[in-house]
Amino acid sequence: MKLNLNEDSPIYMQIAQAIEDNILKGIFEEEEMIPSTTEISVQYKINPATVAKGFKLLVDDEIIYKKRGVGMFVAVGSKGKLVEKRKDSFYKNYVVSLIEEAKKLDISTEDIVDMIKRGK
Repeated sequence: MKLNLNEDSPIYMQIAQAIEDNILKGIFEEEEMIPSTTEISVQYKINPATVAKGFKLLVDDEIIYKKRGVGMFVAVGSKGKLVEKRKDSFYKNYVVSLIEEAKKLDISTEDIVDMIKRGK
C-alpha cells in the first residue's frame, strides 16, 4: 500500500482507496484477510483510529467484513462492486466533462473516438 501523508486527501480515505486498489489488482483476493489496523498504523506511523475510519468506509460499502476476534476480510463480490463503482466515477468525473467540452468545441463523436485511439 502507498499512502502520501502530505497529500490533501484525508489519510483514512487514502487507506480505503489503497485497499480498494489492492483488491482490484488481485493483491487481496475474496475471503482473504487484509492487514490489521495495528499493522497499518505501525507501518505508516498513524493513529489506529484513522485506519479504523478507512476500514469503516469499506465495511459500509460491503467491500470488507470483520470476523470477530480474527480480523478483516475481503467480501465475496467486492471486486465486481469496485469495478462498477470506479466505472461510474470515471464516467461522472471524465466522460461527462469530455462530452461537455467536445460540444463547446463542436467535436464529433467520431473525432473523439479517433483522439482516444491515437492516445493508446
